[in-house]
Amino acid sequence: MNTTTHPSTGLGPVLTLSQLATQLGVTIQTLYDLRSQGRGPRGFRVGRELRFRVTEVDAWLAQMEADDAERHPRQAG
Repeated sequence: MNTTTHPSTGLGPVLTLSQLATQLGVTIQTLYDLRSQGRGPRGFRVGRELRFRVTEVDAWLAQMEADDAERHPRQAG
């Protein structure tokens, strides 16, 4: 994962929209669509560009996993 941590401020790593789309294997439009539906990761703008904290992306992915597990519980075998 190509992220940047700013050493003097302690800001955590962030991803650009393009980086996040690549990491997830989806299009940029998919991320825009998810965000417009209120189902995407929390992000913020730096100028005109969206950025995503890796911690926020991790939390979003964990929530999606939990929601999916609730909808589709594993069967004991």
